[in-house]
Amino acid sequence: MPDNQTPSDVLSALAGLLSTGGVSLVDLTRTLSPDDPTIVMPPEFGQSWPVRIERISRYDGKGPAWYWNNISFGEHTGTHFDAPVHWVTGRDLPCNTVDTMPLSPMLAPACVIDCTDACARDPDHLLTREAILAWEAQHGRIDPGCWVLMRSGWGRKTGADYAGLRADGAHTPGPDADAIRFLVEDRGILGFGTETIGTDCGQAAHLSPPFPAHHYLHGAGRYGLQCLTGLEALPERGALIFAAPLKILAGSGSPLRVLALVPGA
Repeated sequence: MPDNQTPSDVLSALAGLLSTGGVSLVDLTRTLSPDDPTIVMPPEFGQSWPVRIERISRYDGKGPAWYWNNISFGEHTGTHFDAPVHWVTGRDLPCNTVDTMPLSPMLAPACVIDCTDACARDPDHLLTREAILAWEAQHGRIDPGCWVLMRSGWGRKTGADYAGLRADGAHTPGPDADAIRFLVEDRGILGFGTETIGTDCGQAAHLSPPFPAHHYLHGAGRYGLQCLTGLEALPERGALIFAAPLKILAGSGSPLRVLALVPGA
């Protein structure tokens, strides 16, 4: 910030850019709907509730002048946020729930790694450390404290294609163990985000360690974003991500509205 500028000046400038289109808002959120697939666990485990929307009244005998609904869903439904307490590796960390986590991670810069072509060829595509280093060679080193978002094209899918379920489980892309460990330990990222149902690939139970994105991210007190959409509208660098989970008591995560601030045309 220039010496003659105050924080108030910077915020005023941002407000002006938003009003004139110098900075645009991009919605990265899927509509929370009963039709959107949710993660399916093996039958011996507990299952997340899908989205249910039950009308209370809509300008009728149950409420002549108002419309509202009861809603129910699991914490990890739709476009959602993972807090460290969500995984066993993060269970004993301080401030590890959505109601106790600091505010600063809710607004942070993003790096977007495009894997769309590879994911179109192979739904089990894994983002590797080598691919990350190649991205850095073109776009610069990933800064500490930023989101790394994996663009896969999955945000445009719906229904069965989106879930990717087969007889042996889900087939969706994600990072391999070495890649996510590198991002957490060597680059110090804030969190990792995907367009798929989980931050891990669909077959991540077979990796070592199992579900490495959850293992390394949450064990280090970092965060996850899933079921994003619209990542094609973001530059490789330069976007700011606003992701504020619901303040659920001792919550492990929550659906949320994810917005990106991007430079205007």
